[in-house]
Amino acid sequence: MWPAIGFFDERDQSAVPGYVVDTAERARERLLAADVPRVLGHADFEAQNLRWHDGRVWAVHDWDSLAWQPEAALVGATSAVFPKIGPAVLPPVESSEAFLSAYQDLRGRRFSAEELEIAWAASLWPAAHDVRWEALHGDPPVSCDALRAQAAERLRRANA
Repeated sequence: MWPAIGFFDERDQSAVPGYVVDTAERARERLLAADVPRVLGHADFEAQNLRWHDGRVWAVHDWDSLAWQPEAALVGATSAVFPKIGPAVLPPVESSEAFLSAYQDLRGRRFSAEELEIAWAASLWPAAHDVRWEALHGDPPVSCDALRAQAAERLRRANA
């Protein structure tokens, strides 16, 4: 279910909370069922990977995070990580909703109902990965409370 990462996969996966695995499985199933065109895009568009100059993006870092995904999946994941400059914390649902709306306004095209579902499913993936990371490394659980609190609503919006 998770991307293959050797040192991760060798660890005791039972340390990952069940709700995280369930959330990731449901989000992944929705993403895999997507029947929309894919685009090449940056899949780790966090604040810490952007540099600004005079109010404009000046540089984007972490280009090893390119992905061939539906546009809505890339935007949905970004709606969950855009404020990230330190430890991962899933922003409130309302912040992701505002991000998705602003993106569509600037893009000049509204997402279809299916694309919105894909975006909401993708918004869960980075948080689930971050909670898994914390659990497998024995790190303090910074991300788990927000994911636990928001998973049901984000899954509902994803129709997952």
